[in-house]
Amino acid sequence: MQGAVRVDVRVKQLAEAGVAGLAGVPEDELEAMAHGLEVADGDVLAVHPSLVPAGALAGLLRLGEKPGFVLEDMTDLDEFVPVEGMVVPDRPLYVVRDVARGDEMANWSPDEAAPAIAAAGRSPLTVSEGISWLLQQPEALEKNRCFMTIGSRKPKGKGLDTRVPALWISGGTGRDGKERRGAPKVGWCWAGNRHTWLGFASTAGRAG
Repeated sequence: MQGAVRVDVRVKQLAEAGVAGLAGVPEDELEAMAHGLEVADGDVLAVHPSLVPAGALAGLLRLGEKPGFVLEDMTDLDEFVPVEGMVVPDRPLYVVRDVARGDEMANWSPDEAAPAIAAAGRSPLTVSEGISWLLQQPEALEKNRCFMTIGSRKPKGKGLDTRVPALWISGGTGRDGKERRGAPKVGWCWAGNRHTWLGFASTAGRAG
């Protein structure tokens, strides 16, 4: 497989980040969960929420010495699920192919970006996939080059909650607190709003 990466290397990254500990399994069992998967350059080994929920997974993020956190008013992060029609492999670890940050769609709204991603034959990342990506490649999150994960939405009544999860770097203002300046953050944006510093992370497909 051209550009292949040893899957055990990716598993070790996740284990060292703390995924095995949160899941309550030893590293070799975590590696067994990835058995049969092939990972290429540009791919991500994603942690399914059934293994570690997104809210807990976010706490493992690091930028330098700063730990990740979830916006205080997003206590319902684990209620955000894959959007209707999206097929996510039903296994603890799976592969997300050819991940891109979507910088070219910065200053688009989620409502505008979703159909464009679909028209390109790609699928938006879920919030768990976005966090998994940063656990393996923290440098993918840069100042003014962050991203939304519009593959996750929260069902509400007969429709959807208008919030959309996003990952960015805290400026240390407001309730975040100065001590969190520069820390990776899971927050939300309105589905109809635009932000110049947020792209839309997507994948060419999933394998499991």
